[in-house]
Amino acid sequence: MSDNLTRRHALALTLAAPLVLRLSPAGATPETMRLAIEEFTRGAPVEQAAEGAIELKIPLLVENGNSVPLSVRVTSPMTPEDHVEEVAIFNEVNPLPDTVRFRFTPRSGTARADTRIRLNGTQRVHAVARLSDGRHIETYVHVTVTAPACREV
Repeated sequence: MSDNLTRRHALALTLAAPLVLRLSPAGATPETMRLAIEEFTRGAPVEQAAEGAIELKIPLLVENGNSVPLSVRVTSPMTPEDHVEEVAIFNEVNPLPDTVRFRFTPRSGTARADTRIRLNGTQRVHAVARLSDGRHIETYVHVTVTAPACREV
């Protein structure tokens, strides 16, 4: 009898495993990304950046999402009165929408950062900048990814 119970448990676990894996955290959605941006801005409104105010460089077509080069630059005089405090990168599809944050001070000289990120499929990548006057500005780039990253096996 104990042997049957063990086989039944093993069979039940085998059948339930795909369900458990399916219930693992899903990727971000535009809604979870919007909530992450609201958390970053502390509920303040976000303006579309003027032409050239934020330069977000990322390949428009990515063959492999495991290591995607990203460069962000915000035009600012970087004086104590007028500077960029922080830039955050957000995405719509990765497991976590808040990808990376960069902090700056007037002593930084420029508000520029270069890094590599992982992308879990075709999506929009957003850059949101917090300015010293309390405003938030953003821009985004639509990136097509042919081989997504962030997949758990």
